[in-house]
Amino acid sequence: MTTLDTGRLAAHLNRLQRAALALCSGRSHDADDLVQEVYVKVLAKPRTLRGDDEAGYLLRVLRNTFISQRRAAARRPATPAAPADLERFEARASDPHHALEARQLYGQIAGLPSRQRDVVVAVDLLGLSYREAAQGLGVPAGTIMSRLFRARRALAEA
Repeated sequence: MTTLDTGRLAAHLNRLQRAALALCSGRSHDADDLVQEVYVKVLAKPRTLRGDDEAGYLLRVLRNTFISQRRAAARRPATPAAPADLERFEARASDPHHALEARQLYGQIAGLPSRQRDVVVAVDLLGLSYREAAQGLGVPAGTIMSRLFRARRALAEA
């Protein structure tokens, strides 16, 4: 039995990324999140291997994490794309141009992938800290930061 050498994790990044892309049907942002979650799990505590097959162990962790995430997502109720009372928020705007921009922004947020949309709503709309959003969404704070970065970039490009 050997201990997983965390100093060598970077050597397995490309292989894990390719495997994650395959599991996530080519969606690179989901694959990035999956690989990040694997590294968070593996670095959280020392890991003992039955042999010296680090890559095999990491691929098993990747697969098990993927399955766990899919099961958890299936149990979670779907979140609405935008608040039901969107008009109430837009009615506060005295400027019609501002109201139109707000409606367009809410539409763009609603069009984001659910993981990114949830983070934007939690941090940018609700004003939660990264730590509070991570606890509320059940993901690590690093995942919150990466999803928020990608979401903001997608909104800026839209």
